[in-house]
Amino acid sequence: MILYVLIGVLVLAVAGCASVVWAACGGPRWVRAVATVTLLGGEAVRAGRRRGVNRGGGGDGGAD
Repeated sequence: MILYVLIGVLVLAVAGCASVVWAACGGPRWVRAVATVTLLGGEAVRAGRRRGVNRGGGGDGGAD
């Protein structure tokens, strides 16, 4: 079951990347909308990672 979920996530990521490339070449309006959602999702993930590193206390993995 988890394999199907991972495959689904992979398909969505590849489709999102393809839509960004297609939208950059001047694709239809729906492709530009999908590309915008994909880019906003990437920004949200990056922002979450930055907040997680700041909360983690330095990000050195606890090495002394």
